Amino acid sequence: MKEKIHPKYNDKAKVICSCGNQFEVGSTLPEIRVEICGKCHPFFTGTERIVDTAGRVEKFKARAAKKSSK
Repeated sequence: MKEKIHPKYNDKAKVICSCGNQFEVGSTLPEIRVEICGKCHPFFTGTERIVDTAGRVEKFKARAAKKSSK
């Protein structure tokens, strides 16, 4: 391999979820912030939770309401 072209690999990079869960993984970044992790994801928890990013749910509901009123 060529010298000095690869990023530094961190064995204990910290992953921080918006739910407060923290764990360590290997990564080239020292810290990773995520919105959903395995502890709070609806598929793994078995609970229904709407994850809204950038107002997509409201836009969909507004279109559905507009279409049903016709």
